[in-house]
Amino acid sequence: MGAGGAPRRTLAPGVSATAGGRVLLDSTVLIDVLRGGAAISRLRALRQVGSVPLVCAINVEEIARGLRPDEERYASSLFDGLRMVPLGRAEGERAGFWRRDFAARGVTLAQADCLIAAAAVTVGAVLATGNPKDFPMPELTVEHWPAGA
Repeated sequence: MGAGGAPRRTLAPGVSATAGGRVLLDSTVLIDVLRGGAAISRLRALRQVGSVPLVCAINVEEIARGLRPDEERYASSLFDGLRMVPLGRAEGERAGFWRRDFAARGVTLAQADCLIAAAAVTVGAVLATGNPKDFPMPELTVEHWPAGA
């Protein structure tokens, strides 16, 4: 269950909860854009319906770390066209609580994934990712954007 008892939504490919809303792009989606995958057309479609594509500092770091030399200029242009969501104390605490609570149930969550998810929840955004299984947080709405699909 999500916040307020609402069911958590993980959406199937091709189903969009983002029309006119905010969507935070996970690093898997950004990589797909940089490599010429299907996420390019989905990102364009977001803009056409008035959705606001977002990223946070964790995404920028993950992408910068793995950039090929010929991708640096394109990545810079991509980030220039996206809105940054700040990370602060509230996001750090939320991420830490998720990691603690899931660990108590035997589930290990990555710090970066929890911070990205916390950024999305803070601004009321859907999280678009190629790895929905990495984001089991009940407060988060996840939209699956499979790489290359």
